[in-house]
Amino acid sequence: MILSALLTSVGINLGLCFLFFTLYSVLRKQPWNSAVYAPRQIAKQRRKSQNGGDEEEEELLPSAGWVRRAWQVSEDELLCRSGLDAVVFIRIFVFSSRVFAIGGAIGIFVLLPVNYLGNQLSIDFYDLPNKNLETFSISNVNDGSNWLWVHFSAAYIFTGVVCYLLYYEYNHISLRRIASFHSSPPQPRHYTIVVRGIPSSEGRSFSEAVQAFFTDNHPSTYLSHMVVHRTSKIRSLIKDAEKLYRTLARAKSQSSQQINKKDRLLGLFQGRDTDVSHYEQKLEDLERNVRTEQHSLTGEEVPAAFVSFKSRFGAAVALHMQQGLDPTEWLTEEAPEPRDIHWSSFSSSFMKRWISRIVVVVACVALTILFLIPVVLVQGLANLEQLETWFPFLKGILDLTIVSQIVTGYLPSLILQLFLYLVPPVMLMLSSMEGYLSSSSTEKSACTKVLWFTIWNIFFANVLSGSAFYQVNIFLEPKNIPKILAEAVPGQATFFISYVVTSGWTKLSSEISQLTSLLWSYVTGVFSSNDDEEIEVPKLPYHSEIPRILFFGLLGTTYFFLAPLILPFLLIYFCIGYITFRNQLLNVYEPKYETNGRFWPIVHGSTIFSLILMHVIAIGIFGLKKLPLASTLTVPLPILTLLFNEYCRRRFVPLFQYYPTESIVKKDKEDQNRPNMAEFYDKLVTAYRDPALLPVQYARNNSSLSSPLLQSQV
Repeated sequence: MILSALLTSVGINLGLCFLFFTLYSVLRKQPWNSAVYAPRQIAKQRRKSQNGGDEEEEELLPSAGWVRRAWQVSEDELLCRSGLDAVVFIRIFVFSSRVFAIGGAIGIFVLLPVNYLGNQLSIDFYDLPNKNLETFSISNVNDGSNWLWVHFSAAYIFTGVVCYLLYYEYNHISLRRIASFHSSPPQPRHYTIVVRGIPSSEGRSFSEAVQAFFTDNHPSTYLSHMVVHRTSKIRSLIKDAEKLYRTLARAKSQSSQQINKKDRLLGLFQGRDTDVSHYEQKLEDLERNVRTEQHSLTGEEVPAAFVSFKSRFGAAVALHMQQGLDPTEWLTEEAPEPRDIHWSSFSSSFMKRWISRIVVVVACVALTILFLIPVVLVQGLANLEQLETWFPFLKGILDLTIVSQIVTGYLPSLILQLFLYLVPPVMLMLSSMEGYLSSSSTEKSACTKVLWFTIWNIFFANVLSGSAFYQVNIFLEPKNIPKILAEAVPGQATFFISYVVTSGWTKLSSEISQLTSLLWSYVTGVFSSNDDEEIEVPKLPYHSEIPRILFFGLLGTTYFFLAPLILPFLLIYFCIGYITFRNQLLNVYEPKYETNGRFWPIVHGSTIFSLILMHVIAIGIFGLKKLPLASTLTVPLPILTLLFNEYCRRRFVPLFQYYPTESIVKKDKEDQNRPNMAEFYDKLVTAYRDPALLPVQYARNNSSLSSPLLQSQV
């Protein structure tokens, strides 16, 4: 790619960014767009109004100074409003901005001039716009030149900076995690564990077995238990009832607003009245079926239960000790939040979960191989000569300057990004098949899958540009990896610069403008005139956003000394992303569950991998550049990085798995003085009751059409 093609791509994306941010600045001020740009605030206001509040919805819309407001919100306030997961997500932007601000200063003011002033590649300074961007990379430095020692020194300095900032962030977030635990009120998940593999015996139910076992073995700390039942059929019926209720609500709302005296006289809405009566009768039948299924579940127990204890320490002891003589029975694991439970996973047996995970691995491998098809297509678009060979009839069109610049500079990244939109939902679906007990664990698994899928298919597949068998054979010969990567990676720098601009900048623009949600709200508004419908507040899709940020971090780390021209574009992305997502977390997204910062180890591991990859490429590039001493002296870098990673793993990872005994005992002692602990224990007994087993009641009065269908009666 030549410089003019990159400038064309940057110009197009800058125009799109300006358009989307301008669109947001205009549309966010309109009250009828509040459900799109401030759904969290509107939902909160409506909950307050039901309790006697009188706040106006217009006051909750993002103000004209949304950038200033997003910037000024403190981390403590963000923690209070959105949880520790949101803080960790924003800390990724903070960490990346610091890394690439320092790296960008070194790269742009030190490495870029050294690369540009080399003469390994022929450069005409008077025809700079038409020159290949490799003239700004390390490829332009002469073989054996002493200037390569600048790149060697920069690699050591950059590694030190990244490791220091990684340690600082890991320590900061771990302290936040412990502080959040100490400041939180008693929560059911801290007193509860999940027990699976309950042994069956004749004449005794699973519930009786659990009570007998924990009464005998944990007599001083055992409080209660809740055995899981098979409720998949009930959940399906409830889901159908909720859909039917919404349909009935819309039909009644439209009927009440559209029917007038003349229409009644003409009988035009007689059919609609008949439909309403039909929906009401069908809904009553569904409600009756739900109650029937609930009463018939007495014997359909699953060998799993939620066991609650009188103290956090009692739950921790039961969690970390083997309960039975047979290690395959009485298996314990940490209980998720009640709102985070994935109830259908309890019905799957150990063998079914084991087979499902094998199927998921095979499916991920197949998806990775199939994704090479669009990667090959993208590589063809990036290479005009290859594109003309495939489609000779386009030669005349491709000879036009503007067309060639758009095709090589903008179109490849756009096509690749369109295909990538399909990956996160597919990976989330595959992770849900693995039998995780919580939605948060499912999303964490999907996050890891999307991350490594992106690294392999976007980075390695584009860099190596061969068949799947060729890519595998490369890694079967470890001695050749540094050399092969050193030859291939620098040549793809221009593509990845365009990818950052297309995928990163444009994604932030579409994120702030919420164009898809806006269009959908207009479409649904045409068919629904009920303004009192409950607003569905979305959650931030961590499984798709975190891998994207980490992949950009990998690109910046890898190309730091190879092609530092990419660094300013990345720094702009991280700075804009910091403001954009702080605004979205305050106004748009609402947490559906809380992992208390457990996404950060994924960030740490990805950053360490990026550093190791940079070191391997550095070893190879110095060898290709005929500077063997620099290549040899680079070998300690990955070793030192791995030692640093091992230290962090031992120092911090245990804090992200379980809370320490010191903290647990301290909280238990504090709770002894709480006046409402008796009330908490009463709620703890029923905290993990399956919602599908709660009594249901359909609200028949017209004034409650926007209220939930199912009312719990405990």
